[in-house]
Amino acid sequence: MTDTAQTGTQAEGPGQQDRETDPKALLLIGMLVASAFVMILNETILSVALRQLSQELGVATTTAQWVTSGFLLTMAVVIPTTGFLLERFTPRQVFLASLTAFSTGTLVSALAPGFPVLLAGRVVQACGTAVMIPLLMTSVMRLIPEHRRGSMMGTIGIVIAVAPALGPSIGGAILSGLGWRWMFWLVLPLAIAALLIGARWLKLGSETRNVPLDVLSVILSALGFGGLLYGLSSIGEGGGHGPPPWLPIIVGLAVLSAFVWRQLRLQRRDRALLDLRPFESRNFVVSLTLTGLLFMCLLGVASILLPLYLQTVLDASAFESGLAVLPGGLALGLLGRPVGSLYDRVGPRPLVIPGTVAMAAGLWLFTTLGPGSAIETVVIYHVIMMIGLALMMTPLMTQALGSLSEQLSSHGSAILATLQQVAGALGTAVFVTVAAVASTTGSAGPDADGLRVAFMVAGTIGLIAMATSLLLSKHKSSSAAAAGHGH
Repeated sequence: MTDTAQTGTQAEGPGQQDRETDPKALLLIGMLVASAFVMILNETILSVALRQLSQELGVATTTAQWVTSGFLLTMAVVIPTTGFLLERFTPRQVFLASLTAFSTGTLVSALAPGFPVLLAGRVVQACGTAVMIPLLMTSVMRLIPEHRRGSMMGTIGIVIAVAPALGPSIGGAILSGLGWRWMFWLVLPLAIAALLIGARWLKLGSETRNVPLDVLSVILSALGFGGLLYGLSSIGEGGGHGPPPWLPIIVGLAVLSAFVWRQLRLQRRDRALLDLRPFESRNFVVSLTLTGLLFMCLLGVASILLPLYLQTVLDASAFESGLAVLPGGLALGLLGRPVGSLYDRVGPRPLVIPGTVAMAAGLWLFTTLGPGSAIETVVIYHVIMMIGLALMMTPLMTQALGSLSEQLSSHGSAILATLQQVAGALGTAVFVTVAAVASTTGSAGPDADGLRVAFMVAGTIGLIAMATSLLLSKHKSSSAAAAGHGH
């Protein structure tokens, strides 16, 4: 296996300084970032339209929510295969396939005559979206010199975190003036424009390897991650008519064990669908663990518990609760690049340790909220938590991927992106279940007491993150050292 001619993996030298401002590299990444933003926005944009969808298409709300759950589930099934795809095909081929699938899914969804076609369109959209994030991360590790990677990963952090945060706000705005189909019609020209620009400009040099596709691994991955996420999200949705949630979770975990065993055997011959050698790097494992805790709190608390509290306890409308979480989402976005630049200068610990303290502080402050709290107080606590997440997110992603050789970086980014989906679903399931079980009134939704207990559980996760952050390396991970792990 060679690691030759790979931009960004040599030790820093004068040549790298020249490439520091390579406008073509920046243009390529800018295009990937814009495409990814549009695609990830779609993940959550429909969450505010569920009531309207269930009325117009004549399905129950529990069925309508599959336009969001089905999207996330497809992402979890497809993302583990992206390490293989990025090794087997060129970035250009992956990008064009990704945007073609996304554009096709968007068109199908916009024209959908009924719910089954809409759901099929969302699944096709999700297949395109799933590939884009690992492609974006891997391209940054290839194109950007080591001393500039933090600030560039900060831009990706904006995309991954802010797009889902803005989704409900943008969805609400479109819905108040236009119908739900416009959520697709407005996105379609953007997706097609990105596809045409990419077809014209995206030429990223890359070695591909003729890795054979292990079909059994794909099936095990789909059943394992699919079962786990289906079980977790059905807890988060309060069960439903399907099998009891613990059944798909247990089956999913059992199948995932078989998946891991098979990957360990295949990677000896460099044929793994998802190479697990990144787990040999301590930097990668610590950063990955903290990223998982971060996404549990980001998706479980900021996207689910807070809107629930605002709507059920404070009686805010969907639009008001969308506005209340906007300042925190913007704080997370605006801090992405400055935090990334700081990481390039000072490394991970001076940013991540205070970040976990701010995250834990915000989570514990939520436990003081009650029926009489002012919305302004909620906004302030939320901003404190999001500043903490902003200090953590970019350094952790850069530290994790920077600790891997180029050969493993596509697999590392696939592991990281898969974990974000699973951690988000796990956080949602745990917090929603705790809130429901701890509620003292018999009302349909969780009450103030139940939500307080759920916030306490989230606060405990914040304390675990604080303790884990002390294990982070004092130094930035360097790909020169990583090349030794490259095999």
